[in-house]
This record gives sequence, C-alpha cells and structure tokens, in this order.
Amino acid sequence: MHYVDGFVAAVPTANRDAYKKYSEGFAAIFKEAGVLHFVETWGVDVPDGKLTSFPLAVQCKPDETVVFSWMTWPSKEVRDAAWDQLMKDPRFDPAVTPMPFDGKRMIFGGFEVLVNL
Repeated sequence: MHYVDGFVAAVPTANRDAYKKYSEGFAAIFKEAGVLHFVETWGVDVPDGKLTSFPLAVQCKPDETVVFSWMTWPSKEVRDAAWDQLMKDPRFDPAVTPMPFDGKRMIFGGFEVLVNL
C-alpha cells in the first residue's frame, strides 16, 4: 500500500522562486530514491484561524506564505529505507543546500493511505 509524507512550512513570500528551484532539486533526489509522486503547493487561499490553521501551525508571519507539500512512496518500507539513505546524502546537508525558509517551523509526518479514488 502506498505511503505519503506530508509537509507544511512558512516560506518568505519574496523567496517563492528560490523555494521553487529548491523543491525542484529535491524532487529529483526523491525520485531517485523511489518517490512516485512529488507535489509542492503555494498557499493562495489559506485563512488564519483563531484556534487552529495552517498559518498558526507554522507560525506564519505577514511576509510569508504557507506551502503544503506531499510525496507518495510505493510503501512505508521503501520510504523508510530511502530516508535512511537520504539522511546520509550530502545534498541534504543545509550547509550544502541552504533552505530558503525556516525549517524549524516546518511540520511533517508520514501517513498510510486510507482512501485513494
């Protein structure tokens, strides 16, 4: 069964092009590792909430935009083996490939597919 990694982050709006280039580079790396589908989205209609919301979850500032991303793996086993190798890949080192956003405020998780139409 497929497995999905999901991510939400706040990216400085001025860094949109840099983030797109960064994501395209990582998409290629993840594809090498076995990812079936890689999606990056740029927030357009992401309302602030009073109790919960995407902006609250990542402490989004007025000059930032929320991004929502996910990638689909063939299985959790493939994903786990790939992540072990990816964490050793020098291209993942922020000193080599700096993130154009504050990675400390990114939220992420791994999910089993429950419904797929």
